[in-house]
Amino acid sequence: MTTPSQDAPTTGATTGATLDADDRTLRTSVGDFPLHEYRLRVPGHEWRVLHTGEVLTHADEQRFLSEDRARLPYGVVLWPAAIALAHDVASRGDALRGRQVLELGAGTGLPGIVAASLGAHVVQTDRQSLALAVCRRNVERNGLADRIAHREADWTLWSDTARYDWILGSDILYSEPMHPHLRHVLEASLAPDGRVLLSDPFRKPSLQLLEALEADGWRITLSRWSVGEESSPRAIGVYELTRPA
Repeated sequence: MTTPSQDAPTTGATTGATLDADDRTLRTSVGDFPLHEYRLRVPGHEWRVLHTGEVLTHADEQRFLSEDRARLPYGVVLWPAAIALAHDVASRGDALRGRQVLELGAGTGLPGIVAASLGAHVVQTDRQSLALAVCRRNVERNGLADRIAHREADWTLWSDTARYDWILGSDILYSEPMHPHLRHVLEASLAPDGRVLLSDPFRKPSLQLLEALEADGWRITLSRWSVGEESSPRAIGVYELTRPA
């Protein structure tokens, strides 16, 4: 399987990016990118998010990494792990109502938007200012600006002292050099009885981190989801983690 590079994508070229008032174009210093809308529907709910393209299949991922990675950060496209995590959050009903939720590497923000619409108080973080700009617009489009805060955050310089009942992350485990920093974030920011939900398309580095966490006493359960076209579905795992006893 082709996996994202372990180096963070360059973002200097896309600073100062703006979204058109009609939400049809993302304008950046390296070019304009058309925006598309994805709608997630479950009984009684519908959520809409903007993105620059869907990366659902292995072929989509290979194409994105070869053509667009140098220009766009990962977070402004829609990944299957975000869709799977959003579905998983939606399936939990009132479990997140009134809870404090932290979303790591929020990107387009879909899982956190679903959590907020179900009554959670959400902080969405990303290290990419461009991704956060798209994320904020998506929050506004879903009428949730009063329930979601946004912060630029670097795991290597983590300074958030709050404790969260739930921590969410979709496809954020691929970079092995970032694993120690991510472990620190989870240990520092998860409430004693809190839970972590991490979705991932079974990438090798991701599985290595999860195995290491389990070996250190974290309790982990797995739910399996299938995302994408019927002819080429993408298998996604949603892992629920709780602290060592």
